[in-house]
Amino acid sequence: MSQREFSTLPLPPALLRNLDRLGYRAMTAIQEQSLPVILKRHDLIAQADTGSGKTLAFAIGILHRLDPADFGIQALVLCPTRELADQVAKEVRRVARFADNIKVLTLCGGTPMGPQAASLQHGAHVVVGTPGRIQDHMSRNSIDLSGVRTLVLDEADRMAGMGFFDEIKGIVRACPRERQTLLFSATYPDDMKKASAAFLRQPVEIKVAAGLDATRVEQRFFAVAHEKRNHAVARLLAHYRPQSTLAFCNTRIHCRELAAELRAQGISALALHGELEQRQRDELLMQFANRSCAVLVATDVAARGLDIPTVDAVINVDVAKDTEIHIHRIGRTGRGDAVGLALSLCAPSERKWVKLIEDWQGAPVRWDELAKLAPAAGEPLQAPMQTLRILGGRKDKLRPGDLLGALTGGAGLDKDQVGRIDVFEDSSYVAIARRVAARALRSLADQGIKGRRFRISLLEPV
Repeated sequence: MSQREFSTLPLPPALLRNLDRLGYRAMTAIQEQSLPVILKRHDLIAQADTGSGKTLAFAIGILHRLDPADFGIQALVLCPTRELADQVAKEVRRVARFADNIKVLTLCGGTPMGPQAASLQHGAHVVVGTPGRIQDHMSRNSIDLSGVRTLVLDEADRMAGMGFFDEIKGIVRACPRERQTLLFSATYPDDMKKASAAFLRQPVEIKVAAGLDATRVEQRFFAVAHEKRNHAVARLLAHYRPQSTLAFCNTRIHCRELAAELRAQGISALALHGELEQRQRDELLMQFANRSCAVLVATDVAARGLDIPTVDAVINVDVAKDTEIHIHRIGRTGRGDAVGLALSLCAPSERKWVKLIEDWQGAPVRWDELAKLAPAAGEPLQAPMQTLRILGGRKDKLRPGDLLGALTGGAGLDKDQVGRIDVFEDSSYVAIARRVAARALRSLADQGIKGRRFRISLLEPV
């Protein structure tokens, strides 16, 4: 963390006060290097990974030059996935609280076009979306990008890898030539440099190396035969008993197999992989965030760019072949004031990748023996919560308070038995203490919510 504070930047006092309220005082490396460039309205190419603070950097840049009185689209942020777009929009809204009536609209696939088009007719200052859905609106003439002052390409390398560059070219052509373009990417290979050259005008290039505070993460490595990795994961969980764990596999097939094997042993585990439908993916991530899932098994591609909460432990089921990927993985734990645990399984063929990690950190890794890990006392790891899905949301005038009232009133639950509540346009999700989740389901199904009946179910592993 840099010691330079946001107050040293030429930002409006109201924006600085809001940043202070949000707990943003000292800048991260990417913020310190990029914000002076952004505020001078230069184009930018910034290499920085997820978790570096890049979203706040470009959010400040967007809002610094935004005119609240103009309800035309003044900024457009393109993201590779709906999850990332939702996170970015949420952060921009938080930062925008310093000014009244700034509208941030999210445009992604997986939701109907009609309501999005209606929202666009009412005006928006900032649009955050995926290239495919933005292009869909362009083809229907439901979006006007002629007033865009700031264009942000977030995780540009991932959008390129997903084949979005043709859509991006069309979107860029619809934006004014006199605009500021900010490109953020974890990597910037030559082919992408060539493809993006037409988007940028004399861009300033900065690069922030992946970093890790070794004092915040305790790393341990374990030698294991390749075919015994799943058994080894269960052994690590039984010994260390972390309440929340993110386990990384190299393939989606292995993700599914490991999650299924853990569930068979009574451990609440879910697999995040590319074959899930968008709604399944959203619900799975919500379960991990609201403590309805103890172990999330994922590939690097599936987990990248997600706002996964701080976890007690990261397990590298396969050693990453790239040191920066390893750093990014284990950086998911040990955030804030917590000390995290990073456990890596290493097959004989992966020793060369461990050597790269040792070279990077300038010290040998710590090796422990699996055979010496005795299971701790207690039942198999079960998440403390379970998630209720209610097929009713904002369009049905449901609010979090309505759901909490129905659960603590008619269902008779204590407040501490109700966890995180998420209300969306047409659905709502409530984390309920596992031991009373079935009772809560029956009560809400029988008594309804605000005098109305909704379809209600408990989410099951996928």
